[in-house]
Amino acid sequence: MFGRSRPVLFEPYGRRRSRWHMPRWLVLLLLGTAIGAGGVVIVQQRYLPPRLSADASAKLRSAFEAADAERQRLQAELGQTTQRHQAALAEQSRLADELTASRASADQLRDDLNSIVAALPPDPRGGVVEVRGGRLTTKGSALAYDLVLTRERAAGKPMAGVMQLVVAGESARGSETTVTLKPVALSIGSHAVLRGSLPLPEGFRPRQTTIQVLDRVAGKSLGMRVMLNK
Repeated sequence: MFGRSRPVLFEPYGRRRSRWHMPRWLVLLLLGTAIGAGGVVIVQQRYLPPRLSADASAKLRSAFEAADAERQRLQAELGQTTQRHQAALAEQSRLADELTASRASADQLRDDLNSIVAALPPDPRGGVVEVRGGRLTTKGSALAYDLVLTRERAAGKPMAGVMQLVVAGESARGSETTVTLKPVALSIGSHAVLRGSLPLPEGFRPRQTTIQVLDRVAGKSLGMRVMLNK
């Protein structure tokens, strides 16, 4: 009628608690963190540059600031050099424009001179070189000349020669005399304009001048004309 009796355990401090176990996910998390930290340390030690000390960092920063200051200085110099280069290019362009205008003006003046020379009356005496016109004036004790010469068959290079002025007039004593002035070297292509002055004897009053064009001093005559002095 009654079952088999079982022994009853007496626990003076109450029921014993079961032992606590750490969750598996927490173990995995801590293990992964440790592995990651170790990997970072290994990579830093083996593959990355060594970490700088405070003194090395200060030196590196100072070097960087010096290099940056030098870069800014060079950049400023580059800007100034660029401005000077642009100014030089603008000046060169201006000078080129002025040169072009000067050449055009010179060509125009040359054409005008050719037209004026062609319109001058011929030299009555003719010759290889003709004295087409001019003016002789006395300025103090000097004879100023302004003469236009032309040359026939002027093809080829200019021809060299000399101009000799023989001046007839009255000396300081009142007597008639002739003075031969210093020869003037010349080079003539199709035409030549001669301007200058030659000294006269003191007190000499010129009346007329014979203009002789020679191939050399005391050489062959290429042309001659007599003109009155003014």
